[in-house]
Amino acid sequence: MKRFLVAAAITAAALSTPALATDVGVSVNIGHPGFYGRLDIGGFPPPVLLYPQPIRIERGPVGRPPLYLRVPPGHAKHWRKHCHQYGACGERVYFVRDDWYNHEYAPRYRERHDHRRGYDRDDRRDDYRHDRRDHRGDDRRRNHDEHDHDRGRGRGRD
Repeated sequence: MKRFLVAAAITAAALSTPALATDVGVSVNIGHPGFYGRLDIGGFPPPVLLYPQPIRIERGPVGRPPLYLRVPPGHAKHWRKHCHQYGACGERVYFVRDDWYNHEYAPRYRERHDHRRGYDRDDRRDDYRHDRRDHRGDDRRRNHDEHDHDRGRGRGRD
């Protein structure tokens, strides 16, 4: 019996580890191509929908506005299997088309919510690295000049 419990614990740990590892270090925000989830469409052009009618899997509160979701291919078709991942089983859900999201919603969302105002992430990283190298090089030259013991003779200590 003890062996069975140990084997079951090891199996459970092995099966749960890959699920945890896939979630670590992944960050995709609204407005980026890989984002799937709820969209706030207020102030945006009317969305192009996959289906003309909203889909609801379970009974839910009446009177709430419908949700607009962007989901990976196949999730809308098999919504009963995936609605719990979005917390939307009891909600009326419209699915927006990827082309509308990529060409209408995402560019306008980034325009409205980009606090860097035209400052691209890659540009910022390059500027930082450039500054860092300049400072590092200055420090190394100054330290070398202050402690120049060998005066260019290629030897170690005096």
